[in-house]
Amino acid sequence: MRTMNVQDQVLRAALDLFSTRGYATTSVQEIVAAAGVTKGAMYHYFASKDDLLFAIYDRLLSLQKAHLDEIVATGAERGDGVEDVLRAVCVDVISTSIEFLPEGTVFTRSQHMLMPERQAEVKRRRRAYHEEFEALLRRGIEEGVFRDDVPTAMLIAHFFSDVHYLSQWYSPAGPLTAGQVAEQLTELFLRGIRAAASEDSGKD
Repeated sequence: MRTMNVQDQVLRAALDLFSTRGYATTSVQEIVAAAGVTKGAMYHYFASKDDLLFAIYDRLLSLQKAHLDEIVATGAERGDGVEDVLRAVCVDVISTSIEFLPEGTVFTRSQHMLMPERQAEVKRRRRAYHEEFEALLRRGIEEGVFRDDVPTAMLIAHFFSDVHYLSQWYSPAGPLTAGQVAEQLTELFLRGIRAAASEDSGKD
């Protein structure tokens, strides 16, 4: 089992406290006490609680963007169809969001407390992800695979609303595994965006 370094210890303690006590009511002293480190050790990695809150979500943002880039690049190399590529992307987004569910939940509740420049950075990085996601949708529309009667912004909002709602109902102790949830939500989304001709051909 890998021993956590100081940075990981502090992040884990902050995540636990932010999720149980709330970001605003958790002090730096409580974080370092829970992590079993000194303030000096924490400040070596994080200048403030703002840094901690951003770092909690940064790992998920970075991971999902790296996965997206890899899935798109691999799909292009293999000549995969756009629906297969989008399916892989959707499954990954849901799976990683479940894996990092505490991080996503804490950030969703507390992101408005970030410093303005950090909020702008989060929006910029989310926009970059959504633009690449939208490029897949547009490619599918141009190829006649996806429907063209709904704006892509609405399709994106529809998919990611399901992702953001996961924390309200999903439990690892429930009857569905993360993989099952990812596959089922992805299939529901793809069914909703397929062009009529694609649906009809799939019935043959």
